[in-house]
Amino acid sequence: MESSKFKSPSFDQVRSPAMAGQFYPANARILEKKTKDYLESANSGLELALNLKAIIVPHAGYDYSGLVAAHGFNQVKGKETGTVVIICNSHTDYFPGIAIDESDAWETPLGQVPVDRDMAERLVASSQAIRFNTEVHTSDHTLEVQLPFLQTVLKDGFKIVPIVFGNTGDKAYLELASALADNLGENDLVVVSTDLSHYPSYADAKSIDELTLEKIKNRDIKALEEHIKTIESKGVAGLQTLCCGIDGVKTLITLASKLNWDQVEILKYLNSGDVEIDDKARVVGYGSMAFGQTTDNRQQTTENIDSAINVLNSKQKIELLNIAKKTVEAKVRGEKLPEFDVRDERLNWKEGAFVTLKIRGELRGCIGQIIPSAKPLWQVVRDMAVSASTEDPRFPPVSENELEKLEYEISILSAPKRIDDWQKIEMGKHGVIIKRGYQSGVFLPQVATETDWDKETFLSELCAQKAGLQPNCYKDKATEIQIFTAQVFGENK
Repeated sequence: MESSKFKSPSFDQVRSPAMAGQFYPANARILEKKTKDYLESANSGLELALNLKAIIVPHAGYDYSGLVAAHGFNQVKGKETGTVVIICNSHTDYFPGIAIDESDAWETPLGQVPVDRDMAERLVASSQAIRFNTEVHTSDHTLEVQLPFLQTVLKDGFKIVPIVFGNTGDKAYLELASALADNLGENDLVVVSTDLSHYPSYADAKSIDELTLEKIKNRDIKALEEHIKTIESKGVAGLQTLCCGIDGVKTLITLASKLNWDQVEILKYLNSGDVEIDDKARVVGYGSMAFGQTTDNRQQTTENIDSAINVLNSKQKIELLNIAKKTVEAKVRGEKLPEFDVRDERLNWKEGAFVTLKIRGELRGCIGQIIPSAKPLWQVVRDMAVSASTEDPRFPPVSENELEKLEYEISILSAPKRIDDWQKIEMGKHGVIIKRGYQSGVFLPQVATETDWDKETFLSELCAQKAGLQPNCYKDKATEIQIFTAQVFGENK
């Protein structure tokens, strides 16, 4: 690999390029020109009316997928970005959970890009499913091929967090989505690296991949999984996989629901059969997509709990968690409940809240107040903490020897709003209240992501389990449905 004027100062531990000269040129000047040529060819003049948060791009050799990738990277051209989180399934190893590279920087012929070690450490600390593992990143191409494009389109100074899944089919993507929702900054970017169908005919790939992209655009993981299962059961000639970065895609869909990224656009689709150097008998599909928030959605700050005016900062979250924990410990030990002098204006707003207690991830108590009362938020959290530890009818009161094991989670609720159609519910974003006569039940938004239920199962369980009604009562116009959103955080989130 030749030296380049783009090379940054050296770091202690650098992940060297494994695919320079194979998937993309090893010569810096040739690589720079090739990357810019793709970006120019992909410049359709399309400017999306959204606050871009993430892109999906392919990861094959540039001669095959470079043009499709360029359609995605053009959308972030000139963007001032703090950290780019790059995600894919490992293409070289199998292991449980998620691996983040522990290097100080990654290198390409265009220079070195630092790893955001601070964010990486926060992600690892957030979940046992997320670990540091440098070895599995050493020879994997799926993240590396994205770097020259990022180095070309982004302003200097960005960092990366390289993440791969271990292909064991677990639900670790839910853990990663939750951790990212708690740690991404306003100027950070998520890049999901994936190719589409592998090795069917040109015609089969085109029909399969276009439907795959539509399922992703609809942000429906259950429908995407059913689509993959259905196609695989048909025995399409030559087909090996539909989406080789599937866990990254699921992470992004879940994250989009959590952070209200409400707009998804398909930017470009081609497959290797569209390239002169390949034939149409055995192809690989490539697609690029963009995820973001519409301008209108960002302006509705008074109605959106995720907006800047309503969202709690880290200090406020820590204070509420401290109130819940100290209150529970005093109550269980039979001591006088502590007094708190809470002067933060935001914590004195009138809002509903739930306090959830867990031990080793298993529910130990959960009580909340949905409708805002005359009490300020911090007092609601204090009272609900007492109730969750001693009054949840599903569990005995928390004992003193359980205190050190307790995990605390708080959900701050927006005011519920009535809807006239259950189809308007957005899984993972909306909590739901079902009411009919004197019977009612509620599920918090995180129930959808924790159970991975589809919408109809979610609502059927809410009707039957929580409200004591018929499972399909949500389809009856006589049943009242209300929705709300929630800011959810815990000691490790």
